[in-house]
Amino acid sequence: MINAKKYGGTITAYITGDVDEHTAQSLREFLDRIIENEIFSTLIIDFSAVDFMDSTGLGMLIGRYKKLKKKGIPLLVSGVSPQIDKVFKISGIYQIVKKVG
Repeated sequence: MINAKKYGGTITAYITGDVDEHTAQSLREFLDRIIENEIFSTLIIDFSAVDFMDSTGLGMLIGRYKKLKKKGIPLLVSGVSPQIDKVFKISGIYQIVKKVG
């Protein structure tokens, strides 16, 4: 499940539940609608309610990063649990996506 809130030029997308092969498609579609239809300067994806993320979720995140990069908009992540943080560190995602909060 995902929802988003806009504060000024920043949109924060709040993900709840696992990010895996069963949920990645709906998350991708939701985020793509935001990227294509909203006016904003920063996108933050909040992982504070995510317990598990697999490589499908990483692929979804990298794909959104690439779309945002073409528009010159940064992608940030927040609320990263120790388990998700480990996945992000091992994958090297922090080389392209910054962690905040």
